[in-house]
Amino acid sequence: MATAAVDSAMEVVPALAEEAAPEAAGLCCLVSLPGEVLEYILCSGSLTAADISRVSSTCRRLRELCQSSGKVWKEQFRVRWPSLMKHYSPTDYVNWLEEYKVRQKAGLEARKIVASFSKRFFSEHVPCNGFSDIENLEGPEIFFEDELVCILNMEGRKALTWKYYAKKILYYLRQQKILNNLKAFLQHSDDFESYLEGAVYIDQYCNPLSEISLKDIHAQIDSIVELVCKTLRGINSRHPSLAFKAGGSSMIMEIELQSQVLDAMNYVLYDQLKFKGNRMDYYNALNLYMHQVLIRRTGIPISMSLLYMTVARKLGVPLEPVNFPSHFLLRWCQGAEGANLDIFDYIYIDAFGKGRQLTVKECEYLIGQHVTAALYGVVNVKKVLQRMVGNLLSLGKREGIDQSYQLLRDSLDLYLAMYPDQVQLLLLQARLYFHLGIWPEKVLDILQHIQTLDPGQHGAVGYLVQHTLEHIERKKEDVGVEVKLRSHEKHRDVCYSIGLIMKHKRYGYNCVIYGWDPTCMMGHEWIRNMNVHSLPHGHHQPFYNVLVEDGSCRYAAQENLEYNVEPQEISHPDVGRYFSEFTGTHYIPNAELELRYPEDLESVYETVQNIYSAKKENAE
Repeated sequence: MATAAVDSAMEVVPALAEEAAPEAAGLCCLVSLPGEVLEYILCSGSLTAADISRVSSTCRRLRELCQSSGKVWKEQFRVRWPSLMKHYSPTDYVNWLEEYKVRQKAGLEARKIVASFSKRFFSEHVPCNGFSDIENLEGPEIFFEDELVCILNMEGRKALTWKYYAKKILYYLRQQKILNNLKAFLQHSDDFESYLEGAVYIDQYCNPLSEISLKDIHAQIDSIVELVCKTLRGINSRHPSLAFKAGGSSMIMEIELQSQVLDAMNYVLYDQLKFKGNRMDYYNALNLYMHQVLIRRTGIPISMSLLYMTVARKLGVPLEPVNFPSHFLLRWCQGAEGANLDIFDYIYIDAFGKGRQLTVKECEYLIGQHVTAALYGVVNVKKVLQRMVGNLLSLGKREGIDQSYQLLRDSLDLYLAMYPDQVQLLLLQARLYFHLGIWPEKVLDILQHIQTLDPGQHGAVGYLVQHTLEHIERKKEDVGVEVKLRSHEKHRDVCYSIGLIMKHKRYGYNCVIYGWDPTCMMGHEWIRNMNVHSLPHGHHQPFYNVLVEDGSCRYAAQENLEYNVEPQEISHPDVGRYFSEFTGTHYIPNAELELRYPEDLESVYETVQNIYSAKKENAE
């Protein structure tokens, strides 16, 4: 009977919501139901926020049930934006109706800004001041970020341009917040809990679109600690570490008891969970990200050491980090507390090498050289983070010439957040931005800072200042949008159109065309270096700007391209900059690209009809 009453009421509610003057009998039928049933109906998910607003205006009882801080509006908020609920405590008083309105307004503002970015920044990299509108938005930042995430998670192959700029904005917002948190963190006094926290900040900064939190990392490590405790219980059921509470900072002093913990840790980490040093793919940035170390169960010496040390200290073993050259280590004190200790009073632990315990002599064998006693000393959080970022910096320099150098840019940001007056790194940052053709105004600011720090750099600084100013002047002289019409006589030899999926005849790569020229528009040096003259038609043929599946952008001669008979999506980071949708056979240009090639879309449809439809008919 209760179910029948609920179903009946659910049919009545929308009707009541739409009528300006509901009939008294229908209203009485509804409000006569028990409060729990009414609340269940209103929270069932079948009513929109507008429905709830109208229902609450029908009578006093329904208005009380739909009070702004009650369950009905909380459920409306939860159903619409479930990912935001983690930011609210069950004990907090929340005006859910007001929160709903603020979140909805933030979403509209976010979409308005994202929609404006393509028109404003299609022809250039988003400048530093391009995000100023976002920074000045009113309302909680988490609401704005949540809307950007909603855009990124839109299903299907549509809204590619929206997703492209939403990703850029979200990337910027999160990185700015993380960098500010890192700078504040670096002002704290050292403690051993901070090592992991600092490593997580680095992880978050380099992966701002991933959901990484210190709380989640600790939870995963706590699960490892639980497994170690289970093994330790089998070794010594009265071991004091078994009584430690989560989050505590107690340490055990007896060497034998510490040894039992390390034995249990080695078994769990390396035998049971199969953690190992990544010797096969050592130079991979994933080895330095703590969330990836936990997922992939592999890393390099410094990341494996931070994990090992964190587990050990949670169980009361006071291991310390050692910034050993070429191979990060931990040290385990064997001497009496308060004694005058030297390097021989410690055992050194190689977390990369399955927790192997080393003497001083064995440490030297490990790296093949003798080192001074100072290099066996414990290092603070900032030095550990410096080494981690230094590793990322080295990896960033290895990136190919066609890549965005994102890792190098991120690691430079992190290093300069810790050491803002490093002249050589500032100069590298300025050169990198100059090379990528981005943020010329910021380049000038960096160069001015370098000149203040070290006037001796005037030669390199002067060269970059001159060419950056020339770049700014050229931007001012740009004459607007260049429109290319296929029907124009000088474009009669152009065979392919923007949006088509192509294959390179010689190199075999798949790509999508996002621009074309009737002849090669590159300079003589490029033409000579690329050996264009050896082509049968040389440089007097159409050339195409293409986005390649490996993430590069290339300029290909028409005679080297052919239709891809099995078209597929091109996983290039800039696809959304130029295209709004992938149809399964081709890409549809966004408004800005179509403005520049207004006649290409019709040509694409003809090509798709002739190439792919004919192929489908033959297959059938």
